[in-house]
Amino acid sequence: MSKKLVIVESPTKARTISRFLGSEYLVESSFGHIRDLPESKMGVNIENDFEPDYEIPDKAASVVAKLKKIAGSVDRVYLATDADREGEAIAWHLIEALGIDLDQTERIVFHEITETAIQNAMQNPRRINLNLVDAQQARRVLDRLVGYELSPFLWKKVAKGLSAGRVQSVALRLIVEREERIKSFEPQEYWSINADFKCQDDGDVRLATEIYAKEGKRLKKFDIPHQELADEMVVRLRASEYYVYKITKKKQTRNPAPPYITSTMQQSANRKLGFSAKQTMFIAQKMYEGINVGSEGEQGLITYMRTDSLNLSPSFLSEAREHIASEFGSDYCPSKPRVFKGKSKGAQEAHEAIRPTSVARTPHSVKAYLDDRTFKLYKLIWDRAVASQMNPAIIERTTIDINTSDDYYTLRASGGIIKFDGFLRVVSDQLEETILPRLEEGTDMLLEQVTPRQHFTEPPARYSDASIVKELEEYGIGRPSTYAPTISTIIDRGYVERLEQNRLGPTDIGGLVNAVLTEHFTNIIDYEFTARLETDFDTISEGKHDWQAAVKKFYGPFKENLDNKSETVKREDIIKKREIGVDPGSGLPVIARIGRFGAYVQLGDWSEDGSGKNDTKPKMSSLEKGQSIDTLSLEEALQLLILPRVVGKNVDDEDVIANVGRYGPYLKVGSKTVSLPENYNPKTISLAECKAVIEQADKVNAEKAKPIADLGVDPTTQGQILVKNGRYGPYITDGKTNVSVPKDVEPESISLESAIDLLDKKRKNPPKRRRRSK
Repeated sequence: MSKKLVIVESPTKARTISRFLGSEYLVESSFGHIRDLPESKMGVNIENDFEPDYEIPDKAASVVAKLKKIAGSVDRVYLATDADREGEAIAWHLIEALGIDLDQTERIVFHEITETAIQNAMQNPRRINLNLVDAQQARRVLDRLVGYELSPFLWKKVAKGLSAGRVQSVALRLIVEREERIKSFEPQEYWSINADFKCQDDGDVRLATEIYAKEGKRLKKFDIPHQELADEMVVRLRASEYYVYKITKKKQTRNPAPPYITSTMQQSANRKLGFSAKQTMFIAQKMYEGINVGSEGEQGLITYMRTDSLNLSPSFLSEAREHIASEFGSDYCPSKPRVFKGKSKGAQEAHEAIRPTSVARTPHSVKAYLDDRTFKLYKLIWDRAVASQMNPAIIERTTIDINTSDDYYTLRASGGIIKFDGFLRVVSDQLEETILPRLEEGTDMLLEQVTPRQHFTEPPARYSDASIVKELEEYGIGRPSTYAPTISTIIDRGYVERLEQNRLGPTDIGGLVNAVLTEHFTNIIDYEFTARLETDFDTISEGKHDWQAAVKKFYGPFKENLDNKSETVKREDIIKKREIGVDPGSGLPVIARIGRFGAYVQLGDWSEDGSGKNDTKPKMSSLEKGQSIDTLSLEEALQLLILPRVVGKNVDDEDVIANVGRYGPYLKVGSKTVSLPENYNPKTISLAECKAVIEQADKVNAEKAKPIADLGVDPTTQGQILVKNGRYGPYITDGKTNVSVPKDVEPESISLESAIDLLDKKRKNPPKRRRRSK
């Protein structure tokens, strides 16, 4: 029987798919990308029409060798990478790296990992879509050009180690501008007036109202701007008589929301579940690739999670409608399926929205097989997809207007009753009903209480993951695959930090980088320009635009401006430095400035390059989370300069030092550093507390150092072979050679023979030493 090879990106996906194919199919994983631009150099030949110089990373070499060997022994290769531009590019790189004959290669695409979808994909293979590959290539090359050329400018003019990215810089600008609006916000005072009534004929009938109109004209938010006017109105209200002027009832239809796309899923998961965009995509990826659900085995629970299409397949629509009718009754099922039109720019309508792969697999039927977070996200997706195909909710809205007897003031009460719950039967965000008492127009009412209330406008809220994704989407910046990595990148670079309630705020270094880009590289952080580039990528994917031409159009003006700025912009014009005051003890200036790892204070005038008024490097301390060099007071700065602080000595007569660094508070003893738990302050921690923290850390590290498995002795080298946990994951060692445990192998289950084989291969193929780029 002839053999066929199916290549996917992940081992989980491989396991799930292999269940749906016959024994003639070998399903293997590429473990993600197997070729990329080099890390140590630009890797783009600008003179040769921006030709990329791809290489196979060391970590992928063994995977490529294995796949190449298998591909050479089979009759046909099926590339089953993800159904988007990145997946198409991975498939193309596999063809190039493995040297596969195109006539023996098929590209298969599916949006869910179910037996039906896989069989259908196998029956309808196609060729690689080079337009999609080119679109992804254009994005990758352009991003590399920006990062590789702009980052050295930031090193020279701002601080070493900084970097700039194309989409990330726009996201940073949004966050910085929001912070500036918050800082410059001036609260505006306004007043509201509430009044409680009871019916003159029936004292048990009560009604809570709010001032609504004056002389028939609706009052706007700031029409009662101060207490003097509010008090005048209250005096007149207390002296007035009242009656029911008008009762209005109207039916309101509330339609269900469309099924999720990537951005709306990330927004809902952030608002309702508190998940970051990165967490949401990680959990969704697991559900897409397959989770063991008992007797059914590994099953893909949801469709592909990187999508901007609102389409739903006919099979899902049929299954959902059948479930709705049988579970809730025919009143809940519309006469025909609901169709939603996408608003997203560049939406790939051939894709589907995010939905469960089986309506019958209800959240509660699989709850026992899912961890808490996975269950919550699956329920969110299942509820939203099914609810999208249900009838609308019907709500009866009632307003009761109470007028003064002279009709000078109108006070209003509003309420709503759900007459038919419709799709609200499924989704969890139920409406709260406000039931108003039965009254008749003309009924006399008695005023019980009138209460003026002072309010102030609130500054705009800092961005959450949900709101920044929504903003990027509305500008047309980024695509489903880029939202979560964009947020993660600006946080990892130290340009943005998570503040209260996980809101996003810029750091001092982030604000400075944004200021430099805004002043000197306008296009890089321009919203419309960045959105137009996304449109260019879309047209490349449709075969309407040449990718090299698009890159060239961007690069020419960018490079010309960069060369000009490199010559004309001086570091002293950019770098932020603020003299806060003088230390009363030493008489030295206290200076706040920004360096490679963010904002810090120093005692004495000394610069990072070693030049300055003092001969020795001064005392320095990082600013704490939430502090800024613009607002830091002398008292706060002096408190920071208590650090680094020698708390005392350990039993070996070594100094125990408490300090704050780039990653937060820590203790240092000799060459050992230990992170301080949140409940300890490095400025006040005692020596006894330091010893307790260090002892606990030693216990944890000792536990981690215990081998996962002792496999025995290598009969050739006589070395003891252990499986251990390391910084980069589990690894095998004989004391001299270390090799990572393969990603698709459980470290506890590896055999002595397999370990010996892996160590032997590592000895024969040692890692290449990287040359330092000049």
